[in-house]
Amino acid sequence: MKKWSIYSIMIVSLLTLTSCEAVETIFKAGMWWGIFLVCVIVVILLLIFSKGKNS
Repeated sequence: MKKWSIYSIMIVSLLTLTSCEAVETIFKAGMWWGIFLVCVIVVILLLIFSKGKNS
């Protein structure tokens, strides 16, 4: 089975999605990725500060 490359996925998505749907999909993925990263950073900061108070 062939592995899908980024270019083939982009071509398929461009052919199947209209421009508005493609932009909407990109922004939804970006929004959820951003929320995930913010949550991870907050947890890391909380761990760092909690360890600093215990020392």
